[in-house]
Amino acid sequence: MTIQRHDTQTRMSRAVIHNGTAYLCGQVSGPEAREGDITAQTISMLSRLDALLEEIGSDREHLLAATIYLADGADFAAMNTVWDAWVPAGHAPARTCITAPMPAPELKVEITVTAAIK
Repeated sequence: MTIQRHDTQTRMSRAVIHNGTAYLCGQVSGPEAREGDITAQTISMLSRLDALLEEIGSDREHLLAATIYLADGADFAAMNTVWDAWVPAGHAPARTCITAPMPAPELKVEITVTAAIK
């Protein structure tokens, strides 16, 4: 079985594909949204996720699992408002959402995704 690694660096690859399944690294908001609220950061993060999914040959309808990390549990409802509008009807992945420390203090949300390749 072939393993494809995309944008491999010292500590991680942006995506690893094996057997038609893509495992994506954690995605956070872009620099333009880092000082924004949870809504702005979630929109930016999901936009970046869309771009990575497209790059590897997948999309929102092929999500298998998602783990969402929130710096503050009080942001759960606002993040879900953006998430619910982003996920195509009938294509919700298995999902976990937890609170956890972020890798940088200005970050409010991060997501890791597993997706099928189209």
